[in-house]
Amino acid sequence: VTRVWQPAGLAVGDSLSIRRELVRYATLAPSSHNTQCWKFRVEDKVISVLPDFSRRTPVVDPDDHHLFVSLGCATENLVQAALANGLKADARLDVVAAVGAAGSLAANTSGMVKITLEPTQAVVSTLFKAIPERQCTRTEFDGQPVSAPELKLLEQAGMGAGVRVLLLTDTAAMEKILEYVVQGNSAQMNDPAFVQELKDWIRFGGDEAVRTGDGLYSAASGNPSLPRWLGSLLFGLFFTEKSENDKYAKHVRTSAGIAIFVSDSSDRTHWVEAGRCYERFALQATALGIRNAMLNQPVEVSRLRPQFAAHLGIGSARPDLVVRFGRAPKMPQSLRRPVQTVLA
Repeated sequence: VTRVWQPAGLAVGDSLSIRRELVRYATLAPSSHNTQCWKFRVEDKVISVLPDFSRRTPVVDPDDHHLFVSLGCATENLVQAALANGLKADARLDVVAAVGAAGSLAANTSGMVKITLEPTQAVVSTLFKAIPERQCTRTEFDGQPVSAPELKLLEQAGMGAGVRVLLLTDTAAMEKILEYVVQGNSAQMNDPAFVQELKDWIRFGGDEAVRTGDGLYSAASGNPSLPRWLGSLLFGLFFTEKSENDKYAKHVRTSAGIAIFVSDSSDRTHWVEAGRCYERFALQATALGIRNAMLNQPVEVSRLRPQFAAHLGIGSARPDLVVRFGRAPKMPQSLRRPVQTVLA
């Protein structure tokens, strides 16, 4: 577990060993509920990032938006790690229709990101160096602003092809976002299926987190590490609509700002790109000593999303992610599965 997040030197050895190390860096990316909803196919000059639909979260993410955003995050880590190892990476989403048992096209299509690798001059970027330090820090921040030059760097990192980031630092604007967060959180807390899905991915104790290598480790949110039977009992007693709304109010009001990632179109190509943009943003923030965490309720509740988009004035564009940022101490890291378990 300790080795998972240790920064490594540049990969050495044969090309297969180097590519497996690139996959390890890719797995350090964030994913919704830390499901690690990806598989990797390693070939001579190509690494493919495939969706693992067995790890989808159908209640909170019925259209697999977050799943493909997660693939984008993993892709960006791999691209940064490849460049540090003297490989130029060209990443593109291939959408392949899944064929049903009767030979007809299935309603759900699969897609994978194909990353072509070619030799180039190695560049060890600050974003690459930040990969082992990045985390979603689910705690209160220090309430202090970040500087204008830092905001500029964050904005530049978060822009991409058909994706842009809106940075809000005004108190009144952030309070309005909080209103949508509270509305979305209340809707989710009153949905038993959402609560059960979330609970299924919580790892209440260290032993459980190590055994599974995935999920939301309680200690990473500042909660005690407990046996599952006790954690489940306390979860039912204390995980309430009011307690969660109060928590998010403190989280927003101690943040330096809120970043909202917006896609021009709502399709898997843009969702992957949104993930890449968010991951660059998160890595740039980490390099600056700035933490971040998700506030995705306004984009996860489908009936609320159009109202949220209208409030933002983004027309037909889709709001993908809502992210708060600011400075705070580092929290315990989440877990990751071994590389050999994610190879296709």
